[in-house]
Amino acid sequence: MNTQSARCATAGADPQDVDAVRPTAETSGTAKFLHVGRTCVARVISVTLLRVSECAALLGVSDDTVRRLIEAGTLPAGVDAAGRKAIDGRDLAAYLRHQATACDGLEHSSARNRFRGLVTRITADTVMSQVEMHCGPFRVVSLMSSEAVRDLGLEVGSLAVAVVKSTTVIVERP
Repeated sequence: MNTQSARCATAGADPQDVDAVRPTAETSGTAKFLHVGRTCVARVISVTLLRVSECAALLGVSDDTVRRLIEAGTLPAGVDAAGRKAIDGRDLAAYLRHQATACDGLEHSSARNRFRGLVTRITADTVMSQVEMHCGPFRVVSLMSSEAVRDLGLEVGSLAVAVVKSTTVIVERP
């Protein structure tokens, strides 16, 4: 039994069930220490708590829609240190995974990144076209042949799905 397990057992908590112990406000870097009395019983990586407005921006919906999802029990929420409603980043990720559905007719594609949106601009010449779409809060731009634009019937205001298959994806933290 390691030291952490011994401390958890002494405190009466299962070392695998750190939720059984209430966290204090003590933080160090990105780690949070959980205490029972004066005994440090576990160390867990802190989780991103998102405010309702931040969730709304990420989902591309209004604050009221997020509040309705919380009230309906669809999106779990708690409160942050200031007493405001907050959504655990892991819960939002689970909600988004659940909401992600395959587009009709594309179930057999190996591309998993699909962004449904509205065509907002098309710049075309005789051979190539640049198609700009807004998918939620994101702008997606595609270069394709002008023939493909005509075959798909794309025009400003039409609904389309941008399918991304890439070997390189860069992830940044804000």
